[in-house]
Amino acid sequence: MRHYEIVLLIHPDQSEQVPAMLERYKGMITAGGGQVHRVEDWGRRQLAYMISKLAKAHYLCLNIEADQAVMAELEHAFKFNDAVLRHLTVQKAKAETTPSSMMKTVEREEARKAGQAETAQG
Repeated sequence: MRHYEIVLLIHPDQSEQVPAMLERYKGMITAGGGQVHRVEDWGRRQLAYMISKLAKAHYLCLNIEADQAVMAELEHAFKFNDAVLRHLTVQKAKAETTPSSMMKTVEREEARKAGQAETAQG
């Protein structure tokens, strides 16, 4: 089995369906004998360029271990899901379990917003 990192860009109007999509994809991976090492929800972020007249998308990052049959099934599911605007699969040398640099940035932004909200209330 090989290690992969998958980044999904999901239509911003479908943000409520992200947990259900994530569970479906995780189910496909585990049913095929694979393993999910890390799941990161980066939230809605600005796109570098417009995709289908959209300026924002909901980002998800998955680090998994799976065989080629499971990967083919996942790629097929991504292609035929209208909510998935883009997907990128990268093969990794080993399992990634620590938070990515993008997730650390997201956590810093959330902490800053929480700090601002506290000072505004106080």
